[in-house]
Amino acid sequence: MRVLVRIAVSLVIAWCLVPATAAGARVVRLEITQRGPAFDGRTFGEVGPYEELRGVAYGEVDPNDPHDALIQDVHLAHRNGHGKVAYAADVAILTPADPRRGNHTLFYEVVNRGRPQAPEVFNVGTSAANPGGDGFLERRGYTLVLGGWQGDLARIPGRFALTVPVAHDHGRTISGLVRAEFGLGSSQELVYAPVSTDPNAATFTQRVHVGDPRQPIPSDAWSFAVCDATHPFPGAPDAHHVCLRGGFDANHLYELVYRARDPLMLGLGLAATRDVVSFLRHAGASGNPLAGRIRYALGQGNSQSGRFLRTFLQLGFNADEAGRIVFEGMNPHIADARVPVNVRFGQPSRSAGVQHQEHDFPGSEAPTTWETLADPLAGMTAGLLQRCRATRTCPKIVQTITDTEYWQSAMSPTTAGAFGLRDLPIPPNVRIYHLAGTQHVGYSPLGPFPPVPRPACQQLQNANPYTYALRALLIALTDWVRSGKPPPQSRYARLADRTLVRVEQLHFPAIPGVAENLAYLLDRGSVWDRGPRFDAANVSGIIGNEPPLRVADYLSLVPQVDADGNDVDGVRSTSIQAPVGTYTGWNTRSPGFSEGDACDIFGSFIPFARSAAGRAATGDPRPSLEERYGDHAGYVDAVAAAARRLAVDGFLLPEDAASTVRQAEASDVLK
Repeated sequence: MRVLVRIAVSLVIAWCLVPATAAGARVVRLEITQRGPAFDGRTFGEVGPYEELRGVAYGEVDPNDPHDALIQDVHLAHRNGHGKVAYAADVAILTPADPRRGNHTLFYEVVNRGRPQAPEVFNVGTSAANPGGDGFLERRGYTLVLGGWQGDLARIPGRFALTVPVAHDHGRTISGLVRAEFGLGSSQELVYAPVSTDPNAATFTQRVHVGDPRQPIPSDAWSFAVCDATHPFPGAPDAHHVCLRGGFDANHLYELVYRARDPLMLGLGLAATRDVVSFLRHAGASGNPLAGRIRYALGQGNSQSGRFLRTFLQLGFNADEAGRIVFEGMNPHIADARVPVNVRFGQPSRSAGVQHQEHDFPGSEAPTTWETLADPLAGMTAGLLQRCRATRTCPKIVQTITDTEYWQSAMSPTTAGAFGLRDLPIPPNVRIYHLAGTQHVGYSPLGPFPPVPRPACQQLQNANPYTYALRALLIALTDWVRSGKPPPQSRYARLADRTLVRVEQLHFPAIPGVAENLAYLLDRGSVWDRGPRFDAANVSGIIGNEPPLRVADYLSLVPQVDADGNDVDGVRSTSIQAPVGTYTGWNTRSPGFSEGDACDIFGSFIPFARSAAGRAATGDPRPSLEERYGDHAGYVDAVAAAARRLAVDGFLLPEDAASTVRQAEASDVLK
């Protein structure tokens, strides 16, 4: 299982070794480089031990195949000896050693920036010492597959990556505008090398807040170089790094606009994902270690990789070259936008924009709705299911979102339209679940509690875990795919019941020390002009305006809250039904970190006072723990009652309901 924590596949494509095949897009060879027992031979209930395989899938696409016509620059890529465009994807497979004991369901994780996350999301207690955690996925017999899809990670050791060719214009170098942003925690590394390393040929700026004017940084104050203890400014020349005299600080956003060269064929990641899954499902025993084992496939993606799944589906890649469905089920988790993987000089590791960082990078463009609907701001009628409907390859979809997607990713137009006038129809093959009162980055059900403070954020980060809900919904999705048993009805904020409101209508309590101007923290989705060659509807093409021009703003709405500041809608976990504090999808930046801006993808946990006297001393309007529960036993009873309700509604598995009550019993609440 160590492959799920770190993988180092040194990969160079031997283009001349890829054998000739029939026209179309496909994996032509799966080369297994390592094979052996997984999890150090650990067994998982009736399923038994797992086997681990890792290696490289070599594939190719035909530039003239209509299945791949949308891939940006596919006609400008290097072709092998028989006219195909080749790629190579890192692959890892974890499957029951005895295939008869598996559930015949392939669980394909689209890795996030080359790093797997599913074990940490679904298996409780995962760690380097115990990578399987409680073995939730393995005890149920899923075959786990991880595949590289991101072609700009080949330079980063230890990541699942995709090796792709560079696009050339009939042998000539292609160049174009690229924008990079550096902020708190980001590397000053460039995906694409500049045409010229002369700082005078680029524009470098800084600003404290995203809405501030960009302030030019003099060309003699920075360089294309690596700076470190042994290489002070101007540093060691390096076309893929930026060095700043005096260094980068946490209080600024830095933005570089320059002319880059040699765009990578990143759109091949869409074809590679399709072809790897199709190969493992349908190829014969010669070269396919899963031949005859798989009947169904589920696609799982978290955040960036969830946005990839939405893009994959919308661009028609859920149909393979033979017209067969690739994924029968999908969970694009914490993702309500798309990813710019099919853009010339694409940077899919950028976020789709939050209030503070990478606010106006591509990915958030319409369509964001599953149903085909008119968007008057974007000037289009579109939806994410149009192509799969045409090929009858639409999957069953469980979309899970947190509070952060409403506050930092303009979720509301997906269900309420550009102007927030009505609840939009949701297709019957789609469920949307708002995991009420949670933050984008999942918090472990095992703590620590209270959560560890983040220096950049004013409040403690949100301690409301969503792992148990995701586990229940994965089982529901699996049953929906395998037997047609429908999952629970969607639960999310709606206009009709007034649980989706303007931020000015929010009933958030006046808690001392907490931001009062919540409207400033809200990221409002926008329509951007990125130039005439950018295809916003397909988040594809060529960007000509850097930075882009804002055309119009959507009306972003947020979930309504109760007197405690906790969501009244959605899947309300035991943390919300029996709270020990307020849980939000937003947080505020601290002094020295662009103070006052939103703290990116982190929410807040604002604890209740223990007693009435304690809250009176601070002016906290929220009832104290003692006023709510009386004592520890009263708190445990409230958690147990909430767990029973969630289990009846299908949002908590029996084993997780029992664990939740045990954790409440072991807590120090009112002890």
